[in-house]
Amino acid sequence: MELFSALGFRWDRLAVPAAVPTHSIERVAFRFHRMLPEFVWDASVLEGNPFTFPEVKTLLDGVTIGGRKISDQEQVLNLAESSKHLLALVKTGKFSLGKATFTELHSLVAHNEALEWGHFRGEGKETGYTPDVGLGEQGRYTPLATVAGAPELNRVFASGLQALQSDVQQPFEKAAAFFLFGALQQFFFDGNKRTSRFMMNGILMSAGIDAVSVPAAKAQEFNENMVRFYMEKDATEMMSFLVNCHPDAEQILETNQSSPRQ
Repeated sequence: MELFSALGFRWDRLAVPAAVPTHSIERVAFRFHRMLPEFVWDASVLEGNPFTFPEVKTLLDGVTIGGRKISDQEQVLNLAESSKHLLALVKTGKFSLGKATFTELHSLVAHNEALEWGHFRGEGKETGYTPDVGLGEQGRYTPLATVAGAPELNRVFASGLQALQSDVQQPFEKAAAFFLFGALQQFFFDGNKRTSRFMMNGILMSAGIDAVSVPAAKAQEFNENMVRFYMEKDATEMMSFLVNCHPDAEQILETNQSSPRQ
């Protein structure tokens, strides 16, 4: 399938829910705002950040935490700033599924953390270093090489985006696929999964669907599933995992079991 070829991975499209509860933009934005400390903490746990949930709440209230590394504190603050910016984009109707929004969010997510931030690998000063992803016992996953000007990364991004826009109409499927697309292709030196999840939630909320956060309690399951995704290039398991992380997971599963995709 051209879609799978463009993205670099496949999945069982019949296994993705066809019906997901939708609400007004105001309603999903309100929930995201109310849940922001939880979203920030969940995301930080996935990165191995030692901040506890009470510490995250305290930091977001403007109070510094003693005994913690500045880099860990900055990562939490970057996640909070990125969350607030995403929320503003959605509420004003300015979120768009494109490179400009993707790189804009990355400039906030990975500020002072990645080797460079706010542009694709190869579009800045560093043109020779290609990062890889550690897969534990399975070794490492190496994406496309970093090349000056990032011609191939830009081609892959444009091709993948075009395929998503034309071949995937259901917002949840499109959002989950974009997250995994960004995680697999590694368009940035660091912060790929975080930035791609923000894009995923931008797609969801712009369609009136509640944002998805991977609970801290499911961090190990998330990491294990992602290792298999990198190894096998099959997103079916990760798609199901993301459905189960959705606040309406039980309703989604019941609805789609009674009316499965044809």
